[in-house]
Amino acid sequence: MPVIEVDGLRKRYGDTVAVDDIGFSVEQGEIFGIIGPNGAGKTTTVECIAGLRKPDGGRVRVLDLDPLRDRARLRQVLGVQLQHGMLPDKLRVGEALALYRSFYRDGADPERLLAELGLTAKRKTAFDNLSGGQAQRLSIALALIGKPRIAILDELTTGLDPHARRDTWELVERVRDVGVTVLLVTHFMEEAQRLCDRIAIIDGGRLAALDTPRGLIARAGRGGRVRFRAAEPVDRFALKELPEVDGVSRQGAETVVTGTGNLLHAVSSELVRQRVTTTEIQFEQATLDDAFLAITGRAMEGDPDE
Repeated sequence: MPVIEVDGLRKRYGDTVAVDDIGFSVEQGEIFGIIGPNGAGKTTTVECIAGLRKPDGGRVRVLDLDPLRDRARLRQVLGVQLQHGMLPDKLRVGEALALYRSFYRDGADPERLLAELGLTAKRKTAFDNLSGGQAQRLSIALALIGKPRIAILDELTTGLDPHARRDTWELVERVRDVGVTVLLVTHFMEEAQRLCDRIAIIDGGRLAALDTPRGLIARAGRGGRVRFRAAEPVDRFALKELPEVDGVSRQGAETVVTGTGNLLHAVSSELVRQRVTTTEIQFEQATLDDAFLAITGRAMEGDPDE
């Protein structure tokens, strides 16, 4: 059953078209990802869904509510963590949760949320003294304090170190496991591939693709790649002739072979036949990065904060 329905959404700022005829639906209980490069229109899309921006055209419904006309009712069932959400520097963690809890008729227990998100020891800590990971956990707590049916999490892990990022992923999975539908906005491919049930790729303000992570990866037309370093010259033409191989290229000191099927076995057997000794060999499955490149024609940018 869809809990979010977007049809023909359009939004422009002056001469710039930020969102151009986007449409999708989000099913109850799923983690639905919106991915794309910086400036693709991701945040504008979710701000229209949350009722924070007025669309120029199209239709948006959240739990059958109009985000603008029914804004007060929507606030009681929708939790939002925005990319650039900030709190006063001296506001303490416990104070922030108590303040946000007062906005809801039937909110969650602040102490329980503090415990579940590992923030109990930080109850009296000021916002500007929190680490990046702790601040993100607090932002999740604030998004959940109203016991929402849907949570929008926008660029949740930007700027976090790898350990804090993975801790945050586990928190998102726990949010979904208690019955909350999650709309996750990110430009991290690994994050989307791990967490999301379905993913919408937005590029240049338009919906470029919508599918499961596995379905999107299948569109890359690439089963995987084998990388190796060889101690002797390699007959690359013989590698290209293998039925499992789509292409062979050089990347620095490495030879990279792309293809499908039992690619690693085919390449390894050919190297043995050529009497080539490999100093390093590894197999990599196709990823969401490959899918994004295949669908949009360009690679995704990295984290601007790293």
